[in-house]
Amino acid sequence: MARALMIQGTGSDVGKSLIVAGLCRAFTRRGLKVRPFKPQNMSNNAAVTTDGGEIGRAQALQARACDAAPSIDMNPVLLKPQSEHGAQIVVRGHILTNARASEYQGLKPRLLEVVLESFTRLKSEADLVLVEGAGSASEINLRQNDIANMGFARAARVPVILVGDIDRGGVIAQIVGTKTVLAATDAAMIEGFIVNRFRGDASLFADGMALIARHSGWVPLGLVPFFAQAWKLPAEDALGLARPGSTQGHDGHPHDVCGSGHDGRGRSIAIAVPLLPRIANFDDLDPLKLEPSIRLIMVRQGAAIPGDADLVILPGSKATMSDLAALRAEGWDIDLTAHARRGGHVLGLCGGYQMLGRTISDPRGIEGPPGGCTGLGLLAVDTVLTPDKSLCLVSGETIADAAAFGGYEMHVGETTGPDTHRPVLRFADGRVDGATSRDGRVRGVYVHGLFADPSQRAALLATFGLSGGSLSYESEIEATLDALAEHLAAHIDLDRLLSLAR
Repeated sequence: MARALMIQGTGSDVGKSLIVAGLCRAFTRRGLKVRPFKPQNMSNNAAVTTDGGEIGRAQALQARACDAAPSIDMNPVLLKPQSEHGAQIVVRGHILTNARASEYQGLKPRLLEVVLESFTRLKSEADLVLVEGAGSASEINLRQNDIANMGFARAARVPVILVGDIDRGGVIAQIVGTKTVLAATDAAMIEGFIVNRFRGDASLFADGMALIARHSGWVPLGLVPFFAQAWKLPAEDALGLARPGSTQGHDGHPHDVCGSGHDGRGRSIAIAVPLLPRIANFDDLDPLKLEPSIRLIMVRQGAAIPGDADLVILPGSKATMSDLAALRAEGWDIDLTAHARRGGHVLGLCGGYQMLGRTISDPRGIEGPPGGCTGLGLLAVDTVLTPDKSLCLVSGETIADAAAFGGYEMHVGETTGPDTHRPVLRFADGRVDGATSRDGRVRGVYVHGLFADPSQRAALLATFGLSGGSLSYESEIEATLDALAEHLAAHIDLDRLLSLAR
């Protein structure tokens, strides 16, 4: 049976996912068979597994860092928020139910058994399992029946390393405060701490590390400088997107506009993306951020869709009708109509595709109360949400230009109508997907991950008379994971970390 170690955090978005991914790659490079595990994740950024389910995108990235295929055991419980108070509950890769937050608390005791079964299976095939906690270790209001942090660590007898984020300020209080509020039996599970995202002269925080160690009684295991290339890797959730100025560009500094380069002749295209409240699978956009001749503009709440955008992409959504209402509340429907009237291009991905149609119907209440709404009317299609969820890896080519693609389907709903007679994609098995408006400027598809393929980015740029798409997104991910592993190895005592696993 494998040894195991759990990385918990003082809060959400302190860098747990990134640290686990880097450690997965670092220990894999040492010759160990490593597997990632997250008992419970809350994210609308998901990935399809080779065994036909879905898990959090971060665990798929961590699996890649281990040179392993992603499996449903790596994230047995996935919560996909659909409203402020409710989420879709995915267990071992498939939808179990929809539940309000209060209702979910009652489900957790029976889910612990599922979580421990998945953990045991991973241990049987690995030398080391690196476990990621969720949110904050100090959420003592949710401690009863907990399966995400200390509840799991105690049940599985896995030692814990606590990560704090100095970049957000107050890291001494973050870590010492966690020790203060935890029950003594929970605090005893924590073997040491890591301070993440440090900027500046590390010697100036030596006293800080010592103070944390003295007040907490935990061993300092590393002061990790800010990793500037983190923006190249798929994000765990939409927290970063929601903060103004958090999207990073090629120079590693925060920008709302990414990739403001050109194709070598001073030309580029502007792609605008409205940030919807329940945006899902937004890593679809990551390859576009890296493409030099694309300026990716993340349009935040309160801002208008830029009038000079060449293309507007409506991204995926976990709550299509709710996000469509939010889009209208921002006035983005007016911006889109004006954009289309000026001859601009529009692409809808999954939920964004559904929004572009004439109507959306949810007769069974798949995403909320049963009902329906009028779509944006830019595509002559109609969508009915259905209980069956498409979860599969796909490949093929675009019909217009025979450009190759690989990706995945992850959606509920059937879309029909005149514009589906002009599909966008042809799968390797002969099926088709998507719809195109009569003038060819508005398109929608269900497939995620299209732009990871350089052929698709080249075809997109060619639409606007530009060259490009030669950058290998997959190679960039691999190089960044290697750089992350080296970064952590330089600032964390990996031998000590491994010795703490049991």
